[in-house]
Amino acid sequence: MPLVSLFQHIYKNRSKDDKWNLLLEFLRIVQGISPTIISVENVPQIMKYNIFQEFITELKNLDYFVSHQVVNCPEYGVPQNRKRMVLLASKLGPISLLPPTHTKENYINISSILKGLPQIGAGEVCETDPLHIASKLSELNLKRIRKSKPGGSWRDWEVELQLKCHQKKSGERYGSVYGRMSWDAPAPTITTQFHTYGTGRFGHPEQDRALTIREGALIQTFPLSYKFIREL
Repeated sequence: MPLVSLFQHIYKNRSKDDKWNLLLEFLRIVQGISPTIISVENVPQIMKYNIFQEFITELKNLDYFVSHQVVNCPEYGVPQNRKRMVLLASKLGPISLLPPTHTKENYINISSILKGLPQIGAGEVCETDPLHIASKLSELNLKRIRKSKPGGSWRDWEVELQLKCHQKKSGERYGSVYGRMSWDAPAPTITTQFHTYGTGRFGHPEQDRALTIREGALIQTFPLSYKFIREL
């Protein structure tokens, strides 16, 4: 499909393709500056949409060699279960990702990343690291997390601690909500709400609190020395 036709196709179908419009903007940039190497990272679901295949076709029309695959981050030494589609394209010749460096037998688990940090409680901040700060928990949520085993979830609780939605058949699918992580496994996918207990399996493996900002950053492979600037 010619580039102009591709643009027209997407704008004609904005209601269903709206969230992929950044792919279109990226294609505009590629057409304009013709970089030698390009890379794209996104959720694997993007591969189900026609726009993705049309994007690849257009890159090839622009004389790029293209490869793409779904990457499971623990296979590349990241202590986090996170799958992403990675696309590489080159004008120099065939291109592909390096092979994985880790297998399940030697995944980097959170014990090697988080153990050794100062212990703090819910609502507390570390005296030596302001990013090692934990969100407050209500008395009810403190009771809940104390009943959760490492690697466990709300299913560990007595019925009186469970939310009514979890007692319904439809609630069974959300097994990781209000969960604790496990020392001997990679972390779950880190989201923007990882510091909030109740939004996923973001409970500390043994301390009664959710992850701190510092812990989330370490799981994202930021070094311990990394400093975040609050305001410019």
